[in-house]
Amino acid sequence: MDRRPLRRLLQRYERCWPEERDLAARFMKFVDDHPDCLLRTCAPGHVTASAWILDASGSRALLTHHKKLGKWLQLGGHVDGDPDVAAACLREAQEESGMQDFSFVSWSTAPQPPIDLDVHEIPARREEPAHLHWDLRFLLQAAPGQTLTVSDESNELAWAPLAALGAYTQEESVLRMHRKAQEVRSCP
Repeated sequence: MDRRPLRRLLQRYERCWPEERDLAARFMKFVDDHPDCLLRTCAPGHVTASAWILDASGSRALLTHHKKLGKWLQLGGHVDGDPDVAAACLREAQEESGMQDFSFVSWSTAPQPPIDLDVHEIPARREEPAHLHWDLRFLLQAAPGQTLTVSDESNELAWAPLAALGAYTQEESVLRMHRKAQEVRSCP
């Protein structure tokens, strides 16, 4: 399984967010130690891709009330072996929102790095043991005039006004994505 594109993304992330060098190094170690890290069958955990989706005006973010976790979160999911994690992010955004027209918010030269990295535990459920999601999160903007369709993975979708994001969630990782999207910097 080719992990070179993922390694390049993590290296770009580290250059763009130098204050998060330790976190990027943890991700890199996980990727290096687990040749199957892009597959959900990787028992200790696996790479996932999420999208912080802004509406066309940039004033609202799309959140899902996640069925399994019972929380308002960003959209995203498993990369299922796809070494192009950004493409997996786009696929997940389309599948989970019903919308098809997104663009990556350009704040860096190619390849576009994630806006955030997060490692979080997924609790045990039925025959699936607890495991970690090594999540790469990208900044997307939805084209106007699209209709939302709730997927099987969600209870509900909502365009949350950024000014009232705290009314939807107190999840630090979600609030951190919002803060980072507001402070994106130019990254060569």
